[in-house]
Amino acid sequence: MRVVRLLGALVMASVLLAPAGRAEPFFANYQLVIPDRYDFHTWAWSVSHCIPAAEDCRSISGIPMPVAKAFDYVGQAHLADGRYTMTVDVPDGLRCGNVYYGPIVATRDVYSWDAVTMQGTLASSFAAGCDGAPGTLTYPFSLVRL
Repeated sequence: MRVVRLLGALVMASVLLAPAGRAEPFFANYQLVIPDRYDFHTWAWSVSHCIPAAEDCRSISGIPMPVAKAFDYVGQAHLADGRYTMTVDVPDGLRCGNVYYGPIVATRDVYSWDAVTMQGTLASSFAAGCDGAPGTLTYPFSLVRL
């Protein structure tokens, strides 16, 4: 009887003390999926630890595929309250007219995503968009580990 009570207490303690929804370690290569963005590229993120190393910081290299007519970027993502946030300046963040040959506009892109679900939002801001007016376009995105 004591053994049964002891086992029951251990099971209860493990349930009560188990962490809820922990994030997997965030470093490796990921596909950045932005289905609503007007762009012919797909993107890979190479994620590593920041230097100097910090638990709440990851270094991210954005690599376009294909590399034609696109610029790679590097940023630091910081973890706070279960969300990563990264800001990068992208010379070709907004494409106007013909997606392959039309003009491009520089953007400041702010990525914010949940550390557990890897789902987030990209807010892409520009001083003068395709119509000449400033603005911000928002896109949902997801990260898929490669």
